[in-house]
Amino acid sequence: MMIKEKGKMVVYWQIRRFANRREWEKNRPYNISRFKQNCLLNEGINAVWTILCSAGGTKFDNTNAYLGVGDGNTPAADPAQTGLQGTNKLYRAMDDGYPTYGTLQKATFMSTFKSADANFAWQEFTVANGNSDSADNLNRKLSSEGTKTAGQVWELMFTVTII
Repeated sequence: MMIKEKGKMVVYWQIRRFANRREWEKNRPYNISRFKQNCLLNEGINAVWTILCSAGGTKFDNTNAYLGVGDGNTPAADPAQTGLQGTNKLYRAMDDGYPTYGTLQKATFMSTFKSADANFAWQEFTVANGNSDSADNLNRKLSSEGTKTAGQVWELMFTVTII
């Protein structure tokens, strides 16, 4: 009997939007959006293989992982890109307890962008092992998700499952 090799990566992004800190503390979002797919970046793929196959590399763990948002919407996501492409961008550290991993063949990353954070159009997204474009960015996703304004709190979550 011949076994056919196959694998599939399923990703989704989620943004939970809160009108203000009080609503965030009460866990009452006014809007939740979900969007799928993304483009793996060569630098991120190489970083993952380095971490997996050696004792080196910067992990995408609670100490080093960041979710980044930016206002770039061109060029289209391409594996050769490094980081976010927009003018306005911000990388936020993981919330406590994230990323989660080790069960259900998935990893989940989450960061909270508070009142004064990332108040611009959210059009591109990434996971990085550092707080800037100079870190290894795992991916880049383009999706126009609205403009965050001062006072609002938005939670960004990225989940990747390999099946």
